[in-house]
Amino acid sequence: MDIFENDEQGGNAPEFTVSEISGAVKRVIEGEFGHVRVRGEIGRVSRPSSGHVYFDLKDDRAVIAAVSWKGQAARLSVRPEEGMEVIATGRLTTFPGQSKYQLIVEDIAPAGMGALMLMLEKRKAALAAEGLFAPERKQPIPYLPEVIGVVTSPSGAVIRDILHRLRDRFPRKVLIWPVAVQGEKCAPEVAAAIRGFNALTPGGAIPRPDLLIVARGGGSLEDLWGFNEETVVRAAAESRIPLISAVGHETDTTLIDHAADRRAPTPTAAAEMAVPVRLELLSWTADQGARLSRALTQRLDQRRQRLADLSRALGRPETLLDPARQGLDLWSDRLGPALHAAATRKRAGFNSVAGRLHSGILAGLVARERRHFVTFAERLAPALARLTRDAARENSRRRTDLDTLARRLATAERLRLDALAERLATADRIRQTLGYTETLKRGYAVIRTEGAVVTTRQAAETAAALEIEFQDGRLPVLAGSAPKPKRAKSEPPDQGSLF
Repeated sequence: MDIFENDEQGGNAPEFTVSEISGAVKRVIEGEFGHVRVRGEIGRVSRPSSGHVYFDLKDDRAVIAAVSWKGQAARLSVRPEEGMEVIATGRLTTFPGQSKYQLIVEDIAPAGMGALMLMLEKRKAALAAEGLFAPERKQPIPYLPEVIGVVTSPSGAVIRDILHRLRDRFPRKVLIWPVAVQGEKCAPEVAAAIRGFNALTPGGAIPRPDLLIVARGGGSLEDLWGFNEETVVRAAAESRIPLISAVGHETDTTLIDHAADRRAPTPTAAAEMAVPVRLELLSWTADQGARLSRALTQRLDQRRQRLADLSRALGRPETLLDPARQGLDLWSDRLGPALHAAATRKRAGFNSVAGRLHSGILAGLVARERRHFVTFAERLAPALARLTRDAARENSRRRTDLDTLARRLATAERLRLDALAERLATADRIRQTLGYTETLKRGYAVIRTEGAVVTTRQAAETAAALEIEFQDGRLPVLAGSAPKPKRAKSEPPDQGSLF
């Protein structure tokens, strides 16, 4: 063995930088896999604030990193979710910063109907767990909305069917918010329409609908997929305006049907749910009015019969007064003897007192009364002066009060007379308006004979003389002086004295 080893074999091979190797690998991969379709299960989905979507595509043996840039992610027909089995279309490239290759995804499609339905059931369960489909969230549909908002395509047959059915049943004001009903623009436009209707101010320039109808014709599951998007379901559940979902035919079911306040099998059925039949409502109202009239008449008859029955149970007024009248007669018979007995007793008492009276007692009584009179006479002058002053002050005060009351009385009397005069003038105007003289001013006349009003032709023909009253006076006319007009066979007989 040599003491010094020989140089390593291949030592003269060219050296590459890391960037050169990475670029060469990138060119090879992008050249060989410029357009590929990869089937796999989505895992580890990441949506940063930049708007890009990062996720993995995997099977039971390998994993490929995938990315959908912001512009491409907004156009994806299917929103990637973990656990979905999809077919991703795009191109392979490398990411030198991490020495990895990845798939740039341009489109995603579910890998068969089974996967799409599985994703739909998973989304339905998640939204139901949040309570968006709970029955207690449902709002009642108004019986007769004034304004109905319709979210649908303005060019399809759906809107024509809805307008035709509303016009036949009960015409209402309709506001149409045009939207795309399939494709990538469907979900954001429908959600924006529902929120836009709810954002309208009641009583504003654009009337706020009392009811919303989200409608679309039938189609495949892919065509109706926009109404299964989470943004549409949340907008329907948050709507403060009652909402009817009429998406697809009777056998089609979308997630908006569960979030709406009511589901209609077809758009035409939604219009029938929105308004009642006008003729049926008028007929029901007439029937209820007739029932009310009959019930009122029956109730009055019952009350009248009850009053008659109770009146028969009351006694006559004469029978109620008989006992009092009899008592009065009894006491009147006893009044004369009682007065005579009372007078006898009073006379006996007077005689007994008169025997004890004599002139000395009377003189002493007069002397005492005279002293009292002198005493009171001495006190009378000051008291009279005092009373005079008090009376003067009181008279002055009362005169002032009297003057005030007199002024108030005069004012009240004048106001009262003015009010009564106005009422009298109003009543007189009403009397003149309701009187027959106002009718005479419109060209009518009153026919009388011997002071009685003539109301029939036969009475006019048999009268000896007639008197016609016009607006400006009365005109006497002999019954036979005017020729009798010939009356056509179809002319009805005279109906009254005003003509």
